[in-house]
Amino acid sequence: MESKNPVFSKSPYSHGQGWAGPSPTTDTLQNMYDAPSYAPPTQPAFRAMTMDDVVVRGFMVLGSLVVAAAAAWYLEVPPAVAIGSALIALVLGLIASFKQSTSPALILGYAVFEGVFLGAISSVFNQIWPGIVLQAVIGTMMAFAGMLVVYSLRIIRVTPKFVRFVLAASIAAIGLLLINMIAGFFVSGGLGFRTDSPLGIGISALMILLGCFFLLLDFDAIEQGVKGGAPEKFAWQCVFGLTLSLVWIYLEVLRFISYFSGDD
Repeated sequence: MESKNPVFSKSPYSHGQGWAGPSPTTDTLQNMYDAPSYAPPTQPAFRAMTMDDVVVRGFMVLGSLVVAAAAAWYLEVPPAVAIGSALIALVLGLIASFKQSTSPALILGYAVFEGVFLGAISSVFNQIWPGIVLQAVIGTMMAFAGMLVVYSLRIIRVTPKFVRFVLAASIAAIGLLLINMIAGFFVSGGLGFRTDSPLGIGISALMILLGCFFLLLDFDAIEQGVKGGAPEKFAWQCVFGLTLSLVWIYLEVLRFISYFSGDD
């Protein structure tokens, strides 16, 4: 039967004539046999994030921050450089936060500039209150270890309600600090939120607690990322969150200890 398909009608098999072309040679048949079968295009290799990825990148980011801080302390960078580094770190941190960036260059850059600022301000605090920096570092490490235990034992569970509470508390805290800073232009000490008064001590303690709550959110993000098979690069964002929380806690612990240190 003649096909109505124009493609088939021009085929060597059309009109019942059989194969109209030349007979295939032995080499042609062998080449057809050796040809690989069709395979769909392969997708780019994908590897899920592991806890080791977080640990390795954590050492890289925190190591960069500590080295930069030590260099700034040793070189005694001037206040202008410290303030400039703080502003650059703030910009990089905001970009990484709002874009949820996993760029190693961006996050490591933040760590370096933040480290310069921390080294400079730590040097100033240590000149006024010798030994306070070591105490603040130990306090930050204890807070980290304590929150890790709290999270591991599920003493505090990271639920959607808890997340909303932490975010609302952080917005309120930042708002109060901004108001206090603005008031400081007109009244010495502002509203007293950052002075060595009972109110200032209480505010500082609450800020440390809020930083610890952020550590719980960071631990949960890491655990969920590993369990959910998040891409390997997500480890950079997890480490960035941990770094922000640790810097927050360190600065607040530094301030808190200064309230109880003598001026001599």
